[in-house]
Parts: sequence; structure tokens; C-alpha cells
Amino acid sequence: MLIECHNVSVHLGQRNILRNINLSVHAGEIITLVGPNGAGKSTLFKTLIGALSPSSGEIHKAPDLRIGYVPQRLYIDDTLPITVSRFMNLPRAHSREVVTQALADAGVAGLDKQQVMDLSGGQFQRVLLARALLGEPNLLLLDEATQGLDHRGTADFYRQIAKVRETRGCAIVMISHELHVVMKQTDWVVCLNVHICCQGEPDVISDSHEYRALFGLDAQDDTALNLRESRRQPATGTC
Repeated sequence: MLIECHNVSVHLGQRNILRNINLSVHAGEIITLVGPNGAGKSTLFKTLIGALSPSSGEIHKAPDLRIGYVPQRLYIDDTLPITVSRFMNLPRAHSREVVTQALADAGVAGLDKQQVMDLSGGQFQRVLLARALLGEPNLLLLDEATQGLDHRGTADFYRQIAKVRETRGCAIVMISHELHVVMKQTDWVVCLNVHICCQGEPDVISDSHEYRALFGLDAQDDTALNLRESRRQPATGTC
């Protein structure tokens, strides 16, 4: 167990942002958080990192927990002349071997001398991933790290994430609106809308009534759906 939430709630002013969150992350697993805008996904990440404190409940962390974080976006002045290598060594320097390995694991080997302003959107997100790997995390948090990428770039990025899990052995928790894209790359899906509506394996969640209600999806071929669900362990929870 790397990190565990027990009945965690977060209040900001009069707003109840998160309510009674129970979530555990084990070494080596990939968990995907899905939910509508304003569901509290980023707030949960900030709470896990320690940037926000729970209003109630507890968070238990493994003594050796090391968190790497990939943000939604990072704005860099287009006129700023900075190479990938220099960017990777901010705010503190790392050995050339460590930087080279991180870039390779993120799928952008050989870009160290490239100007950051010349990178494509997909390349830059992978550089951000490489930067998060510099601290050798055993838990990697990705906050909608594929925002702005096209469908192919998004799918390629998630395949790279799966490779990172294989090579580094770290657990990964990522926020995504695209369950159909990440299904093959994730082990467990958590549907969040202030509270945890439902959770389960990705193919079960994608067919569950709770998931469809959360995103306002229309029922299609309920007879076939019920037949598939009868053969699976049902998703747990209600939206």
C-alpha cells in the first residue's frame, strides 16, 4: 500500500468539494479517475500531494512514498530560449545519465538539445512526464496530462504510461475524460462526482448504469448490456 484515504472530505468555504473518499493505491497498479467538470478530481490530487489538507478523514502514506506529478498544462514563454536539457535541470541539476534515462522512459530519447519552444504538444507532455520521473517516484499522478492532444497523440501517450509502469514499477493514478482510450492501459476505474459514485474494472465501468448516468449517456441495447453485465462482477457504488 502506497497511499490510502479514509473518509476524506474537503470543504472550501461553504462548498463541499469532496465527501467521504475511500481510496487505496497499491504498488504497480494503474488507476484512472473519471468524472464531470467540478467533480473534485484535481482537488483530490492536491490533497494526495499535500497541497490541501482534508477537512475530515485521514490519509495514510507509506514511509517511502515518492510522488511524481504531471500537470494538465505548463505555460512557458515562447520567446524563452531554453533547451530540454536545461528545462530538465530546473530547479536543481541532475546527472546526465539520470536525465537521459528519464527522457528515454518517457519516449523522447535524444531531445535533450532541442529547444522547448520547438516541441510538439505530445513531445512537451512527454518531457513533463520525464521531468516527473527524475525523482524516481513510486507513485505517479497525471492530471489530465493529454489535454490538447489529438486522439492519436492521446492514445500514444497512454501507451507510454503503460510502458513506464513496466520499466519503473511505479503506481499511476491519472485523471482522464476518455475512458474508451485508457481502457487497455488501466487496471481500475474510479468514477468521482464529489463522492465516489462507482468503481471497478474498466470494461465493467464503461457498461455500468452508474457510469452512463454520471455522463448522461443514453441506454443502447439494454438487452445485450444486461447479458454482458450478468457475466461480470458489477461495479460498486451509486451516482
